[in-house]
Amino acid sequence: CFKMATDLIGGSVPPLYREVYEIVSPNQENVDHETFVKILKKSGLPQATLAQIWDAVGSKQGGLTRTGLYKALALTALAQQGKPVNDKILETFSDQELPKPSLGEISDLKSLSIQVRREKMPDLLGYSFTELQNLDNIKVELVPEKKGLILKHIEYEVTSSKFRSTVLRRYSDFVAYQELLLLRFPYRLIPKLPPKKVGPDREFIEARKKSLRRFLSLIARHPVISEDKLHRFFLTFTGSDFQHKLRETFKGQPDEFMTTNLTTKPKDMQHKLRDSFRGYPDEFVTTDHGRSAKDMVPVDTQLQFGNSKQHLRILFDSITKLKEVAERMVLYTQGFASDMLKFGKELSILAADQTPISMWATGNNTTWYHLKKGFKVLSIEYATLSDKSSTQSKREDDAVVERLNLFLDMLSSYRELCDRHEKGVLNDHQRAIAKMGQYKKKKMSATIQGAQESHTVEQLEGRILEQESQIMNMENRNYFSLHCLQMETQLIHANLDLLFTAIESMVFEEAKGHLELSQTWEQIKPIVCQLLPADARNSNNNTSPRMSPLASPTLEKPGITI
Repeated sequence: CFKMATDLIGGSVPPLYREVYEIVSPNQENVDHETFVKILKKSGLPQATLAQIWDAVGSKQGGLTRTGLYKALALTALAQQGKPVNDKILETFSDQELPKPSLGEISDLKSLSIQVRREKMPDLLGYSFTELQNLDNIKVELVPEKKGLILKHIEYEVTSSKFRSTVLRRYSDFVAYQELLLLRFPYRLIPKLPPKKVGPDREFIEARKKSLRRFLSLIARHPVISEDKLHRFFLTFTGSDFQHKLRETFKGQPDEFMTTNLTTKPKDMQHKLRDSFRGYPDEFVTTDHGRSAKDMVPVDTQLQFGNSKQHLRILFDSITKLKEVAERMVLYTQGFASDMLKFGKELSILAADQTPISMWATGNNTTWYHLKKGFKVLSIEYATLSDKSSTQSKREDDAVVERLNLFLDMLSSYRELCDRHEKGVLNDHQRAIAKMGQYKKKKMSATIQGAQESHTVEQLEGRILEQESQIMNMENRNYFSLHCLQMETQLIHANLDLLFTAIESMVFEEAKGHLELSQTWEQIKPIVCQLLPADARNSNNNTSPRMSPLASPTLEKPGITI
């Protein structure tokens, strides 16, 4: 049990209380008013009742301690039972379990708590690797039959665990989707698609399937893009003429900058947005509130951005080389599997040889008779070696190479994002400032010339005002782009676990594979030892000295080996 001096005496704490505290305060910090309200809204109590509970549990302390939250949960449970908010009632629970409030599913409470913490700290990504992985699980499989009367095309079956959907998509559908993603999210990581190829072979098709799966996985596990209607449409629309519907539905949609609440928009821009995008009342936010992107761009952002670019470039170069080594390991294992299969096949051919061999050829030597008999059994064991090696190569490819490829795809998209920022936003901003300078020079010249140029001066003043608005808009875009760059950089670091899991998988798969091969070799040893019975070996060699492989007598003298 626990006690709260002058507030709560006695009463044992239900496990639910501790669960709720660990969810809303993972670092044991005080629970602030905003978090308190959003979490306890799940109770269904009126706002006024929640305010009474907050006042009763020590809000003057600048937030709720663990004890304060426990008391709030107890008062919430009592209020749900129709009892008044009165801390004196809690004194009656001495040596009894405190009442448990109804707050819905614990999993929903966890999601809500995470969301609240992220909203309070928008300059931190706030996602762990596991949380990112749990956003969705994407599968991409080839549809067995090619479609099309004249020009055959390949279809892919795309499955999403988040939306519980399975749809069919062509490669060209992915292309259209990526184009719209770049328009909608120019300041986010958008992976590249694999290239198109005329008359692709089976190996190319398999590699492209893996690449498409990586592409969708990165999008589906992006905290922002994965929540957009465009992404949902791609993974859930099952009607005909998908590309036309996709382009028609999302044609002319504004980019993320125009819809986020982290930008400061002039009033005239707000009105234009309302008029232009009335079809998106729930999707687009056209009023400014809360912190702006400028507020969340640290003073040393350019320095930190430059350092991160350099660090991620080194990371990209090294992981590229790691992937090349891992690919060679896969090829080596595949080669070993192929060699063992060939070895066993040749043993099987020898075992099946029906050529009549008499004593004319063998004399009193029975070696061939015994070898032929044993090769049939031995060939099966070599086939086992081949199967185990082939399975290991697939595990190496999926667990090591694919994870490294996934992280490299992310790093590649980061480089392209940096290029878009530097060649797009910054260049546009500089051009706008230069244009403003030209207008001001023309205005100054027209003003000097006097009354005959008064009309020109008015026109230039209008253009200057318009240009100032554009420059302000571009400055806000620049701040928003820098904020997104910081978030995408943090997203890269959150996915660094991919490198760990790839290395971990390499160690485990190699250890497992070598153990399986070692066990198989151990099983083969007695079979080989029994190929020639001891008496056959003795009878074959009873008249000859033991020979070396080079057909010269072996001298058994200490310290000498021939």
